[in-house]
Amino acid sequence: MKTLAISIGDLNGVGLEIALRSHENVKKLCRPFYCVNPSLAKQGAERLGIELPEDFHCVDAGEEGEIQPGVIDGFSGKNSFLSFEKALELADTGEVDGIVTLPVHKKAWSLASLPFVGHTDYLRHRYKREAIMMMGCPAMFVALFTDHLPLSKVPGAIDEERLTDFMQRLIREIPGKRIGVLGLNPHAGDDGIMGSEENVIRKAVERVNRGSNMP
Repeated sequence: MKTLAISIGDLNGVGLEIALRSHENVKKLCRPFYCVNPSLAKQGAERLGIELPEDFHCVDAGEEGEIQPGVIDGFSGKNSFLSFEKALELADTGEVDGIVTLPVHKKAWSLASLPFVGHTDYLRHRYKREAIMMMGCPAMFVALFTDHLPLSKVPGAIDEERLTDFMQRLIREIPGKRIGVLGLNPHAGDDGIMGSEENVIRKAVERVNRGSNMP
């Protein structure tokens, strides 16, 4: 059975509640280690009116304070970041097989004066590598070329070199899979009638399919 470090997310949000209410099911699938200050885990359980499970193993992370449900503040932001950082430390040292992240609030991170937009941004910074954000289910997975970017800035971010590199990295991670590439504009631009970004996307797809620049 795998051992997983679970970063607890925003203490003023749903992260701790998810962890507490799902613990009985989670422990059947893995050995969970919850990265949270033990006193805050107990405080959260009391606020929810439930018993803190005896086998709810806490790895001390963050600072003591008061949980304020629904409040967006720097305290919750800093603690959610420190929880995430602790989970990564456990993974880096091989003490756990992987990590699971519960929801954070990006505004709370900002209020804590953290220079990162969210989990993915910090992963890129910490490991000095590009990260690919994916989401989905067994029926379909979607990989995001842009993430945490205002919609107005997306067209300018579509660059042939970067998109080619992104698709090549994605193929290396999931070899042998057929990948559909979405256009940006309605009807994929309709041959330039509703935007020209698809020309860049098409060129990147053609390069990848030809095996251009493959290491």
